[in-house]
Amino acid sequence: MAIYKLLLPKMGESVSEATITKWVKSVGDTIEEDEAVVEIATDKVDSDVPSPVAGTLTKVLFEENQVVQVGDAIAWIETDSDDMLRDDDQDTPAFVNPGSVSDEEIIDQHTETTEGESEVQEIPGVGLLDEQQAAQNTVSPSSRFYSPLVKNIAQEEGISPEELDEISGSGADGRVTKQDVLDHLHNRAKSDAAATTPDPAPQAAWSADTTPVQTAVKSVSSGQDEIIAMDRMRKLIADHMVHSVKTSPHVASFVEADVTHLVNWRNKIKDSYKQREGENITFTPIFIEAISKAIKDFPMINVSVDGHNIIKRKHINIGMAAALPSGNLIVPVIKNADQLSLVGLSKAVNDLANRSRSNKLKPDDTQGGTFTFSNIGAFGNIMGFPIINQPQAAILAVGTIKKRPAVLETADGDVIAIRHMMYLSMSYDHRVIDGALGGTFLKRVADYLENWDTNREI
Repeated sequence: MAIYKLLLPKMGESVSEATITKWVKSVGDTIEEDEAVVEIATDKVDSDVPSPVAGTLTKVLFEENQVVQVGDAIAWIETDSDDMLRDDDQDTPAFVNPGSVSDEEIIDQHTETTEGESEVQEIPGVGLLDEQQAAQNTVSPSSRFYSPLVKNIAQEEGISPEELDEISGSGADGRVTKQDVLDHLHNRAKSDAAATTPDPAPQAAWSADTTPVQTAVKSVSSGQDEIIAMDRMRKLIADHMVHSVKTSPHVASFVEADVTHLVNWRNKIKDSYKQREGENITFTPIFIEAISKAIKDFPMINVSVDGHNIIKRKHINIGMAAALPSGNLIVPVIKNADQLSLVGLSKAVNDLANRSRSNKLKPDDTQGGTFTFSNIGAFGNIMGFPIINQPQAAILAVGTIKKRPAVLETADGDVIAIRHMMYLSMSYDHRVIDGALGGTFLKRVADYLENWDTNREI
């Protein structure tokens, strides 16, 4: 037998930590290969961590609601296999306490009995690990580890390194988490307010003192009004939107498109497509194809900003904003959208939409987007002013398709006809995208939709 260390896996380029939300398995439970062991939450999406091996859960290294860094060991699993999968076989680096015993000593300790039967021996070094743990908890503040997310929040909020060192950490080994920093900011704001504001009247005291940043109460009544606490995802969305508006000077352009040919073509092929592929073809993959083509024509739309540097993205990864049943929003990403056929785009869109609604997206499904598309027409809206999804530089929204009278130019003169019309709008970062580029790009997307080949095979 052997002990396998289950690590928190990589979950995308920008994800460095996750919160343990629920242990699906308890110590002593049997685990099948690829069976979920624990549920986690990142700042992007909730998901679970499966076990690459079959065995028995022998130790849990983190409690629920603790923050774990990518690559940290989160649990030990006892397996029957002598062909032990070691840390270096996994996608993430091994978690090693400085000065502790080697990984081989920790994860692969097994000996043969005199009868030839394999039995698990006590893992050496556990006491040493405990000593290292205690030593880490008494390390001076100047040597504390801070995740990139915590450092970014501290920098944006003007928290000095000295002030950051004074914050008590609730994470593993006393590590400071994002929530610790937000709680500190909340308490600091209350202290500043108390220093400059007279004591409030007794009837108003509840507003500042008895409403914590995180509360288990979903809603409370205040007279005829109801105060509803934001859930975790809504708080993240709110913070992200405010950050985007503060970061990018938003400019918007609008165009109108006659998509009659496109609508007629879809109506013609949708039944045969569903019979052949077993799923519907919606307008969304068609819009994404047009956006991908236009980005190839105008690659400086596919950029982001780093200080005074412009990062021109090599890959065209289109995020599609999706509304969840809870009312929250999530943006799964179609990677390399320009390299997919229309059938491939349709299947990718349907897959991500279905998994969004059933809360089965993986963290990597929401990573790496370079441009975002939002179909606000699904709610009957004709146009909108979307907020840029940082760190991208633009987001395009399409309104509902409506039949309207329109003037057509013909060889015999102008005529009025009933056409399928729609509006497209795009918000873009005016630091790097000027009106000429933004407006021309948006018009190019409309041109691809208007000039649709009604004889196209799919």
